[in-house]
Amino acid sequence: KLAQERTIDPSDRVLSHLVSIMHLFDRKLPEGLLPYNNRLTPRFYEVRDRVLDYVQEVVMPNTRKYNEQREALLKTVDHPTKCPEPPVLMELRREAQARGIMNLFLPEVSQLSVLEYSPIAEILGTFSLANQGMNCSAPDTGNMEVLEKYGSPEQKKQWLQPLLRGEIRSAFAMTEPGVASSDATNICTRIEADGDDYIINGHKWWISGAIRPE
Repeated sequence: KLAQERTIDPSDRVLSHLVSIMHLFDRKLPEGLLPYNNRLTPRFYEVRDRVLDYVQEVVMPNTRKYNEQREALLKTVDHPTKCPEPPVLMELRREAQARGIMNLFLPEVSQLSVLEYSPIAEILGTFSLANQGMNCSAPDTGNMEVLEKYGSPEQKKQWLQPLLRGEIRSAFAMTEPGVASSDATNICTRIEADGDDYIINGHKWWISGAIRPE
């Protein structure tokens, strides 16, 4: 509304950003999805409305609180990667859980197709705090998918369940010294069966998320 009531100065980055994302809050079908209208289920519209309500009613009003808590916590550590999550984040997760929009990246949870989830992901990519509050952040999403599909009952109990609840975070160990490991075909680390166990041999560094307190 503020953006509509005044001429936007290109140097006003905040208002320019607001204008650029206003289309996300349109409850009508996004223009880019019009060609796929016949492939969208009523479930898509229901979930999208819930997510938009969550962003407007929960995430945006708590963004300042999140930033203030994070600034205070940053003063307690010697490096940003060691900073714990602001407590308000658990409040956002509890609200997402209550609204039935937690862990939407899992098709078994969201009951959405990849096509239907993509505009939901666009909203989450625009509002990173919503992404965290709904527990849809990497690398946890990929790790939870692997555990959900391939994990043993014991592994699911120990790791998957607390990840789904947002109680812990996970790491992603891909980068290796000496190879261009962004191309997974170059990865040198190997895993071999050893009876009932597995032996992993390799050298990893810059492990995403490994140093986080969670």
